Amino acid sequence: MAEYFDHWYADMTVSPVKDEIQQRHLGLPPHLLSSSLLGWEGIAEAVTALRLSGGATLVDLACGRGGYGLEIAGRTGTRLIGVDFSAEAVRQATEHARRWEGVAAEFRVGDLASTGLESGVASGVLCVDAIQFAAQPEAAYTEMRRILAPGGRAVLTGWEPRDPGDERLPARLARVDLAAGLSGAGFGEVQVRDRPDWRAGERAMWAEVAALDPGTDPGLIAFREEALQAPMIDELTRRVMATATAP
Repeated sequence: MAEYFDHWYADMTVSPVKDEIQQRHLGLPPHLLSSSLLGWEGIAEAVTALRLSGGATLVDLACGRGGYGLEIAGRTGTRLIGVDFSAEAVRQATEHARRWEGVAAEFRVGDLASTGLESGVASGVLCVDAIQFAAQPEAAYTEMRRILAPGGRAVLTGWEPRDPGDERLPARLARVDLAAGLSGAGFGEVQVRDRPDWRAGERAMWAEVAALDPGTDPGLIAFREEALQAPMIDELTRRVMATATAP
């Protein structure tokens, strides 16, 4: 899967139209390179939920090109460590970080279930729209718990199935259960909240993308393929944000 995402991220470097569409519909500024679907309001909610203070360390898991972690680290005055299993994503995130003044950031290749980080290194853990890609979900939640210091906060955004038994669901989404995963890993104060308002921008974005002609642009071709699947995913899942505290 890492090889697939290496190509996926590489295609983005020659697809500026994709970024413009995504930033416009999600309310993101041009300097924030998104790899997921979290909008500007969602970022503000994540900042509040993480409860970070200056000098703390934020770990952004499945960080992609690093935009979300860099934005939150810049707002909170924290040090950022981004982890992604795609070496190409890590390369782009490292380059992207050079344009963010005043943010101390490093990016490394690692897995959701095996970050290579020291235990208790993080004051906060962020995972945006990516927990479904964990090959071993239980191990991923356990790893989040391991790298968080006592009292540290975990914030995850994503999609949960309305009916896990619906055969139309992709297997990776059918198995997502954030409350069970976080509680099973030993987290406390676990809350999973529906965020239906986030979907307004997503739906408008997918409608525009589904109607466009991607030509030979590989990034736009992949983007349109996602857009064509989006109505079914929208119907079968809930948009959520989960928060939890390490004891």
